Amino acid sequence: MQSITQPVLRDLVLVGGGHSHVGVLRMFAMKPEPGVRITVICTDIDTPYSGMLPGYISGHYSFDEVHIDLWQLCAFAGARFFRDEVVGIDRQNRRVICAHRPPVAYDLLSINTGSTPRVQNIEGAQALAIPVKPIAQFNQRWVALLNQARHWPLHRGRMTIAVVGGGAGGVELVLSMQYRLRLELKALGRNPEDLKFVLLTSGESILPTHNPGVRARFAQVMLERNVEVHLHAEVVQVLPGCIHTRDGRTFDADETMWVTQAGGPAWLQGTGLSLDKQGFILVRPQLQSLNDPLIFAAGDVASFVERPLEKAGVFAVRMAKPLADNLRRSLRAQKLKAYTPQRHWLALISTGNRYAVGSRGALGFGGEWVWRWKDRIDRKFMGRYTDWPAMPHAGDISAAARLHAAVRAMGQLLKDILLPGKAPTIRLNLTSEESLQAISAIAMRCGGCGAKVGANVLSRALGQLQPVDRSDVLIGLHSPDDAAVVRVPPGMAMVHTVDFFRSFIDDPYLFGKVAANHALGDIFAMGAEPQTATAVVTVPPGLESKVEDLLKQMMGGAMEILNAAGCALVGGHTGEGAELALGFAINGLIDEQMSGVMRKGGMQPGDALLLTKPVGTGTLFAAHARAAAKGRWIAAALSSMVQPNQAGAQILRSHGATACTDLTGFGLLGHLVEMTRPSGVDAELQLSQLPLLDGAVECIKAGIVSSLQPANVRLRRALRNAEDFMQDPRYPLLFDPQTAGGLLASVPAAQAAACVQALKDAGYAHAAIIGRITAQADALEPVVLKT
Repeated sequence: MQSITQPVLRDLVLVGGGHSHVGVLRMFAMKPEPGVRITVICTDIDTPYSGMLPGYISGHYSFDEVHIDLWQLCAFAGARFFRDEVVGIDRQNRRVICAHRPPVAYDLLSINTGSTPRVQNIEGAQALAIPVKPIAQFNQRWVALLNQARHWPLHRGRMTIAVVGGGAGGVELVLSMQYRLRLELKALGRNPEDLKFVLLTSGESILPTHNPGVRARFAQVMLERNVEVHLHAEVVQVLPGCIHTRDGRTFDADETMWVTQAGGPAWLQGTGLSLDKQGFILVRPQLQSLNDPLIFAAGDVASFVERPLEKAGVFAVRMAKPLADNLRRSLRAQKLKAYTPQRHWLALISTGNRYAVGSRGALGFGGEWVWRWKDRIDRKFMGRYTDWPAMPHAGDISAAARLHAAVRAMGQLLKDILLPGKAPTIRLNLTSEESLQAISAIAMRCGGCGAKVGANVLSRALGQLQPVDRSDVLIGLHSPDDAAVVRVPPGMAMVHTVDFFRSFIDDPYLFGKVAANHALGDIFAMGAEPQTATAVVTVPPGLESKVEDLLKQMMGGAMEILNAAGCALVGGHTGEGAELALGFAINGLIDEQMSGVMRKGGMQPGDALLLTKPVGTGTLFAAHARAAAKGRWIAAALSSMVQPNQAGAQILRSHGATACTDLTGFGLLGHLVEMTRPSGVDAELQLSQLPLLDGAVECIKAGIVSSLQPANVRLRRALRNAEDFMQDPRYPLLFDPQTAGGLLASVPAAQAAACVQALKDAGYAHAAIIGRITAQADALEPVVLKT
């Protein structure tokens, strides 16, 4: 009996990773909604908590202490994370339009993207000013500014940093930057007075939404800290080195930080959603769009119709619970509840130096104790998104348990369909056809040809995909038949390979790209030209619309890689299975005289050993399955995995490579042994030169390895001096299985340095010489480790 999981009945898509959405994800993680698949689309992996950002700028917190790992949170919540930029919404077809991937279908959509500074309305600001929002993008500019201040040339005089915006954000920013940068200069033995800070606001005072006592406190702090404050200073132009205001004043500004005049993302203008004058989404008290009941919004991007709300993090955090509740209610077709924002709230505003001021209505108070209080509150909030309960391994959940859960869900679904008046808990507005599909999806599945995906679903999913046009493909997807017919050009021989594996990430588009890349690796490693590909696909059963969308996403990613390689997809087979899986049989072409063929056996003593990509995918994705890997580690690994080996193989050939293979499941050592044996040589491997993916060593230290690792470790008998290196944290990575790994090749020593440089120039940033080939010794073990 196959292990069966609940089918996807509805797609909830969250655009943006703001404070409201991280709260929604946590609530859905604690109480999942049966049949609902959550997808988060966001450009940023690490989403900052605005309450701790001033402390980060001041140097009181590390990067990880103030950022929520969105990818890790999604893994904990069982949600898919798609890293991409949203550029529009096709409301008629209920699809989110992304910049770099196929559209993402939704049944219910929520937007929590924050606000965007409208610097384009100020001459020169877009090119010269540093906007604080989106906050996630600000960090790179802040790190650059830190470096610039440290190396500011004395002959240029004082460096002036201007902050435009007199609200709480601008005040906290200027004081936090001043505190941190003065400390940096002191540490370098330089005079902190080499820095000058200026705050400009178009208003009559700073902190206009706070009481006079709080404003007076901060005016005094500014005075004591020598921060110049200029009121009624509306900036109209930003030039290199200076700022002009509407009243004709000019202020020095070597760097300008922008903390005012924010609006909604520009792409919202083309959605047809009701927006306010600033471009924010107008929402009802239920946080539902005025003119589209399937779209919700929260946080800064939402404009509350009942009354204007300040763009403050406190509201975004507080909106999380009512947003999560109403998303559930909408999915269940239940009446929504109104959100009533508080009239007064406590604001704790930092001065940068572990001192803070509390402000609530007419109250104001300050001191170091207030900062410690704020610190405790902020750390407690962040702890909710960093301290996860232990997650079971996928293998720890038995097939019987999954089947039991699926049957229980089917029973509830039947009750909801057949007894609609009995207060159903997951009635999702299914049509009668969809209801029958849902029941079928979790029933006992047929085998054999009964497990094939329906022809209509398949034709619709593949209909929009255009394989590369090759004249040697006589019958392919452009004219489907029982089989493809492909011509072998005169003087050429065929190269055949096949690869297949189940999905290891929740993004079908990226999985498709990695699977195609992995399958092409053998072709490139041999120096062949890919000609055609035949796909083998397994998809979990479900509603036809969900299966169709899954196929579009996955095959869309795969087709991008295949087309870029000049490899035509000519056919395949798609069937149902418990898990998403994809593989390809690839045909390639090579000169029948075998000229230019790169084989495993061909290494020569004296050759340099080169590796084009870093290793560590096995341990990283084993950790990812347990929500134990940082999102930025996974992003870097995927970036490496989707990089094709085609250009790398061509560079290796042009530099006289004597042998080559691609790194896959047997790991670095396994593939190296495969090369030394037929070559009749030994090899020296330098651990210190081995390029590693970020986080790989940390995962190894945590005791996390791939399920294939134990089998690969048996190859340690090929190491002549393994005992000397077993305590080195890099040692286990010799056995780490790779997916879509780099090319391992031997190159004549005289060509090695030039080859590595050419690889780096071509985008293989981690390409390195990791050892050398030696004459075969009397010892049985062919590989010697070096430091």
